[in-house]
Amino acid sequence: MPVWPSIMQSDPQSHRTGFAAEWHEVTVQYPFATRQVVGPVSIAVRPGERVLLLGPSGSGKSTLLLTLTGLVSNSIPATVSGDICLFGVNVGTRQPWAWAAQVAQYFQDADQTLCGMRVEDEIAFALENRALPPKHIADRVMEAMQRVGVPESWRKRPTSTLSGGERQLVALAATLVQNAPLFVADEPTAHLAPQAADRLHALLTEHDPHRSVLIVDHRLEGLIQHIDRMVVLGRDGTILAEGHPRTIFRDERDLLASEGIWCPVATMLDAQLEHAGIAPPAAPLSVEEALSHVDPALSSREDVDRAIPAVKAFVAEYAVRSAPTALGAPVLAELVKADCAPFLGPTILRNIDLAIHQGEILGIFGANGAGKSTLGLCLSGLLPLKAGSRTGAPGGYAFQRPENQFTVGTVRDEILDALPEQVAARDKAEHVASALATWGLSGLENRHPFELSQGQKRRLALATLTVSDRWPVLVLDEPTAGLDALGVSTLMREMQALQGRGHAIAVITHDMDLALRLCPRSIVVGEGGILADGPTQELMSDTALLRRAGLAEPSCAIALQWLHRVASC
Repeated sequence: MPVWPSIMQSDPQSHRTGFAAEWHEVTVQYPFATRQVVGPVSIAVRPGERVLLLGPSGSGKSTLLLTLTGLVSNSIPATVSGDICLFGVNVGTRQPWAWAAQVAQYFQDADQTLCGMRVEDEIAFALENRALPPKHIADRVMEAMQRVGVPESWRKRPTSTLSGGERQLVALAATLVQNAPLFVADEPTAHLAPQAADRLHALLTEHDPHRSVLIVDHRLEGLIQHIDRMVVLGRDGTILAEGHPRTIFRDERDLLASEGIWCPVATMLDAQLEHAGIAPPAAPLSVEEALSHVDPALSSREDVDRAIPAVKAFVAEYAVRSAPTALGAPVLAELVKADCAPFLGPTILRNIDLAIHQGEILGIFGANGAGKSTLGLCLSGLLPLKAGSRTGAPGGYAFQRPENQFTVGTVRDEILDALPEQVAARDKAEHVASALATWGLSGLENRHPFELSQGQKRRLALATLTVSDRWPVLVLDEPTAGLDALGVSTLMREMQALQGRGHAIAVITHDMDLALRLCPRSIVVGEGGILADGPTQELMSDTALLRRAGLAEPSCAIALQWLHRVASC
């Protein structure tokens, strides 16, 4: 596979020709910020190329995308230097809206793409603005709905009645329907269930010589195999690495880990096989690829025997790391014969019996729209039941949109405001400093929460809930969305610390790997109720249940199957 050279090392005049998009020596600095959030960077996207922009939270990835059509700095104040071009034309020669025919842009927050209309109107909106014939619009809307997986039954529904994942599907359909020559997507599958995410990754990365794709995403499984080139940003907003994924994930593995940047899970297995002296010639991008190199039916027994300890070490990384709930532990919150409905919406879950115990971390899985968030809000006591009863301690809730939790003007004040009133004033500064350091927010104390990156917002929202023992019960709704690898490690460590202090924690997630490591017990929500309740490892092994619920096996499943095949040979 070709590895394209960085534009930083090429002819400085190259930014004038031949690219779908180009940043040349670009820097961005926001008002009142003490340093640049981006740059200087030089990146070019070729026609038909599929490029992944990767980096830790706060490295400027979203900012860089927003400069592409001039939203930064036309709509979002900032100082931007350098040249930014689309299809050979300087971005500054047009207003942001004037690039709509050339650039379809999916924003990190689906609600920034949607206008609050009915589903069919949202998808048709961009085409109507181009005054296309009604029959043509209707055909394109139908096609987009089918490709993305938006059911016909949603057509007349207001988007405000959809779940977060369902709104994300509609926003993606509304972006893809435009058929623009450049598709730009910022975390397009962050809130999607695994099967829906796989379908969307395949759609986004279809090879089309007439369409370029630029994606920012932390969720690499199912995506990375279709990427032509990666550009990796560091925490200072400059380029750390650029090239083909296979090259970067093997050659720069330690660098990426030190920056807290996600790698495919196959990278971990590749490292284990390399240590055993049996790594594949080319770096694998999936677990299947890594293990095909030591297929028991094709490889020598000596090679297979050398690989077994490496595969076992890889699988061991997915063992449950949280302590099981103590036998007879008190129930901290319980729903009995509960009917649950979203605010001002119809009942979607009926006859729910669910208890969460002291010192328990409970996983909650299900397809988009299954009712997971509604169940979580009812379990926390924030949403009244339509029928049945809730008993137990009050719950704190981490919303899917972290912005929903922010009420004051600085990061420091958000954390201060979350501390109980009885905490002595002299102790509050110490609590705040500790929370900032724990969640990687030191140095951002005086920033407004809305000025943070999405990952930083997520960490701040979690910091406000965990800065004290105020909430005996915590419900975390998609807490890993937007987090880099370092942020997820921090989340796991803090959840286990809270568990050790006797808190009960429910984690609503589509991240099967996280749930397997963190949640000894889980439930699967679907079809208007709870489909299954039991040990997470057992639920993850039930392929029929996972298919029924729109879920996927954890990353270690294929490695476990390989070990079983080897044992039977």
